[in-house]
Amino acid sequence: MASEKKETVVAEAKKTFKAPTHHDYEVILEPVITEKSMALLQKENKITVRVAASANKVEIKDSFQRLYQVTIDDVKVVNVLAKSTTRGGRYQGTISGYKKAILTIHEGEAIDLFKE
Repeated sequence: MASEKKETVVAEAKKTFKAPTHHDYEVILEPVITEKSMALLQKENKITVRVAASANKVEIKDSFQRLYQVTIDDVKVVNVLAKSTTRGGRYQGTISGYKKAILTIHEGEAIDLFKE
């Protein structure tokens, strides 16, 4: 009798995420598109997004993972201060401040911000 080898297939366990909720869309507002944020995305696999002022790190991480189906390793939060501005030397105003988060995406995963 010929002995047959049984092949065992070891598949990577891909993490499944829950479906996004309405709250997730309220927490993650928009990506921050600057030269610095694009350099972070390309070199260090970090993405910068504008978030709700009341959001904490856990909410931001969970919401982003559900919306974009990627694993987040680290979350850093920064409050951007408001700035006063003058236009034409005559008109004064303020540029309102906001809260942004810098999220580190797990190595080997990627995200496409500019889907059509």
